Amino acid sequence: MALFFWIATAMVAFAANSLFCRLALSSTSIDPVSFTTLRLCFGAVTLLLLSSLRRVSKTPITYRSIFSTTSVKGGISLFLYALCFSIAYVSLSTGTGALILFGTVQLTMISAGLLNKERLSLRQSLGFIMAFAGVLMLLLPSATTPSISAATIMVLSGMAWGFYTLHGKKSNAPVISTTGNFVIGTLLAFAALLVNIVLIQTGTIGSNLNIDTAGILYALLSGAFASACGYVLWYHCLPNIRATTAALVQLSVPVIAIAMGILFLNEPLTLLVTMSCALTIFGIYTAREKERKSFHIR
Repeated sequence: MALFFWIATAMVAFAANSLFCRLALSSTSIDPVSFTTLRLCFGAVTLLLLSSLRRVSKTPITYRSIFSTTSVKGGISLFLYALCFSIAYVSLSTGTGALILFGTVQLTMISAGLLNKERLSLRQSLGFIMAFAGVLMLLLPSATTPSISAATIMVLSGMAWGFYTLHGKKSNAPVISTTGNFVIGTLLAFAALLVNIVLIQTGTIGSNLNIDTAGILYALLSGAFASACGYVLWYHCLPNIRATTAALVQLSVPVIAIAMGILFLNEPLTLLVTMSCALTIFGIYTAREKERKSFHIR
């Protein structure tokens, strides 16, 4: 049960991250670019501290490990996911955005798995269909017709997250790899922030950069805890599961996010929500694969 427990914990972290992002962008005045920059920066600082602890990471953190080719690729994917996610959710409803995001992630990862000759058994295919149907049942009633630009940006976010997850399957040092990804992602976010400032000063765009205390707090919680710690844990799990399974279990994130909304935001628990959550969880259980007996968190 060790692998299942840590995967479930990572999914809870992802859902918590969605919760913090939604709260920041909907209830505070912070703008998407500033939120993304702070989120990645807090995550990078947290991971640099974790990387310096030998009991957490046996591999020493070095300049080369942070700026390696693999870290650059992972950092670019992480930056694109985080920035596009924040920008898209300004215009999209929660249901529409989640449907586009997770649908794109599944298609990206399932396609990559099939290209790598990972084949789904009949049981796994049925489980995936049930889980995906549960997410559709949960999200479609609240979905609204999105603008083409916002939908396109969210598709890019889903593709970037799918590639980031696939990239993590190759990692042998999760803490070091994730640290490098966040450092590179933070540098790219600061570059985007500077470009945004220049565009604002020249009058090219009319939006302004805004930061408030509540927005900073949500960025801290999202970056340091839900993102940094959650992604390290996810990178620990990825080498032990197939790409298709990694895609499947992420269908649980919208369900967990809804549960968090009920607990922390007093959102109503309806029969539709209950049925969709049950169908998604049962689908994931049906399509699960056997864990590797040697798995453990080092």
